[in-house]
Amino acid sequence: MNERIPEKVAQKLDSLPTAPGCYQMLDKEGRVLYVGKAVVLRNRVRSYFHASANHSPRTQALVAEIADISWWVTKTELEALVLENELIKRYQPHYNVRLKDDKTFPYIKVNWQEDFPKIQVVRRMRKDGARYFGPYTSSRACYETLDALRRVFPYLDCDRTITGADRRPCLYYHIKLCGGPCIGAQTREEYRQTIQQLIHFLEGDSDQVLRQLQEQMTRSAENLQFELAALYRDRLHSAQRIAEQQKVVTSKLEDLDYVAVAQDARTGDTAVQVFMVRHGRMVGRDSFMLEGAELFQMHEQQNGASDLTEGDLTEDDFTAADPAGTSQMASVIGAFVQQFYDNAAFVPPLILLQTLPSDHLVLGEWLANHRGGKVELRVPRRGDKVQVMELAQDNAAEFLRVQQATRAADTNRQTEAITELQSVLHLDAAPTRIECYDISTLQGTNTVGSMVVFVKGAPAKSAYKRFKIHGKGSQGAPDDFASMREMLRRRFRRLVEPQTDVDPGKRNRSEDETWRILPDLVIIDGGKGQLGVAVEVLEEFDLLSRIPVIGLAKREEEVYRPHLSEPLWLRRGSQALHLVQRIRDEAHRFGVTYHRNLRSKEQVRSRLDDVPGIGPQRRKAILKHFNGDLERVRLATVEELMTVPGISRKVAEIIKEAL
Repeated sequence: MNERIPEKVAQKLDSLPTAPGCYQMLDKEGRVLYVGKAVVLRNRVRSYFHASANHSPRTQALVAEIADISWWVTKTELEALVLENELIKRYQPHYNVRLKDDKTFPYIKVNWQEDFPKIQVVRRMRKDGARYFGPYTSSRACYETLDALRRVFPYLDCDRTITGADRRPCLYYHIKLCGGPCIGAQTREEYRQTIQQLIHFLEGDSDQVLRQLQEQMTRSAENLQFELAALYRDRLHSAQRIAEQQKVVTSKLEDLDYVAVAQDARTGDTAVQVFMVRHGRMVGRDSFMLEGAELFQMHEQQNGASDLTEGDLTEDDFTAADPAGTSQMASVIGAFVQQFYDNAAFVPPLILLQTLPSDHLVLGEWLANHRGGKVELRVPRRGDKVQVMELAQDNAAEFLRVQQATRAADTNRQTEAITELQSVLHLDAAPTRIECYDISTLQGTNTVGSMVVFVKGAPAKSAYKRFKIHGKGSQGAPDDFASMREMLRRRFRRLVEPQTDVDPGKRNRSEDETWRILPDLVIIDGGKGQLGVAVEVLEEFDLLSRIPVIGLAKREEEVYRPHLSEPLWLRRGSQALHLVQRIRDEAHRFGVTYHRNLRSKEQVRSRLDDVPGIGPQRRKAILKHFNGDLERVRLATVEELMTVPGISRKVAEIIKEAL
């Protein structure tokens, strides 16, 4: 055992049980570094600290940070897997394999629980009776899919309450992207039949949908409804074009997924490709980048064996898995499958993997619980399935290559821009951390300030700050200079003074540290005047000698520097100019977005808020009853107002008088 183990950790290692369970590695601040599961907790956790273990550099870095260990004993390995999954989702540990931005993957939602189901793109699945399809790797993929399908299966995506009695339809009806149930042009049954066909198509059963459209076209023609028959003909042709893009990969009408991985052994960059086959047709594919995958370079295969005895191994374990033991690849695939299918709208009965993880039997049992039926994990051995898996591997490798090339190009440009900016501005050090400030206002209302941060030429969005400006100018009117002064004082005061306006027990440690990071360069969106304000604030806190500051004017993109009357023009087309423009534009975008949000809240606040006795619940009920039309509320009689739930005659009279 390693002699440099902290005393607290050593005590924990001695008391580890021999039962299955889940464990957490924590640093000295109590942050979760890594979450894992084990058949035998004692063997698995202690293996991290064996002095003779040939750990990867990343595993060595993990062990060096461990200051404490906690664990949970479970009855079965399946329970440990479920708990591990929940803890990874909750803490997003740095050393675990994680899907990049997995919380943002969108889904197509069909609100089947409604009489007239509407179609949406959402970020989360809920148990609300709706049908979900996905996750997709991007919103663009969702909208491209829906754009193609809407021309075949017109659907609702508006906010109307469908009664069939509306006076006029929206534009989508006229361009044949909606059947017009709002005006009674389509019955509930007809509309739901269209949406059912869309669902079948999303599920991959295009043959059934094509047959139905053919039957509808023929039936309409026989009934001499030639215009309707022509409509079905056009939809049939569009559906056939989409179906032709779905490659037939198996003669069997089976549902399965292919999961393949590509990894750069030098950098640890890892990409995963998922091919989705429904009813024998490849209906989609998704590509993902993983974080933390290099942690598994040797840990799992080395320590997985320590959890097993000879009696635990069967002949299937030796024939099913990749003979190389598949160490890293198997562990990465296992971690990906666990996270991807935990959020998947559909789990197929068969998932083909490049190689099997050591816990594939437990993983299959966990997937079966999600699916509500048997799920089999296999490695393809022969025939067409091997060829499709090879295609998936090639696509994973190509996706990884493109991602690395894109990142390398961006990194090179960013490095060039920072170096050039340092040279042009004569800075002592490279501006690794750049902060930019902007003021956003409209006719003096809802004035806000924005602070964006770029680190090594890339946006660090977790460090962005927004400021709601409270003060006014010297004449009591809105003043951009006064607003800039207020924002900068609030920011740099936190850099030099201890915070006293927050309860220390409730203070967010990471936020305090963010405020106290010294920028290498400050950019002020504006000319001489705004720069002069920044110089005054930095001098007030004795920071001007420590923090370089410039002003970027909008008109000619000239750069102003403290105490110099002549501006500096960055070379047109240079990487330095592109960088400062990008930072300035991001500050403007961030501020405008916040400003719009505040204005939207102001607009939501209606004259009803000023009526005595009308609180949020009554206001919501009134607006819902009158479809959000305040003019209809104003023109309503006392009796009509009394039909709103919770509105008595007295309250209705008060509303009538106030409006």
